[in-house]
Amino acid sequence: MRITAKTDYAVRAMAELAASDVPLTAEKLAARQDIPVRFLFGILRELRVNRLVHSMRGPEGGYALALPAAEISLADVIRVVDGPLANVRDLSLTGLSYPGPAAPLPDVWRAVRTSLREVLETTRLSDLASGDLPDVVRARADAYLADTHDDRP
Repeated sequence: MRITAKTDYAVRAMAELAASDVPLTAEKLAARQDIPVRFLFGILRELRVNRLVHSMRGPEGGYALALPAAEISLADVIRVVDGPLANVRDLSLTGLSYPGPAAPLPDVWRAVRTSLREVLETTRLSDLASGDLPDVVRARADAYLADTHDDRP
């Protein structure tokens, strides 16, 4: 999975909305998360069309989550702005098969998709807003840091 700028911006904007008690304008969201506002408008439109945010007009208007933050996973946001979490050439992984030594590879792709889903579907916007990530995410983040710790000069 490649985390695109669009995905990064969408998740950051949604986390900002999850942490806010009031609707936020696109300009405020953009400024708070250092996101280009013109790019953010397109993202917010997609999120609105897919019913993850709603917009309100008027002096107190802006954008707000359409559902409680605890009901929106990172996977929900990513699928709206970027499509499937893990994709192998737009093929279904269910019946995917390869010949010869590559025969076990579809199981690797299935494991990758399952791992992504485990992290992204269990992490909710409310987790980001509170800073209290699920145990599986903390454990994997810690493992990553341990694996990438490099004492070489």
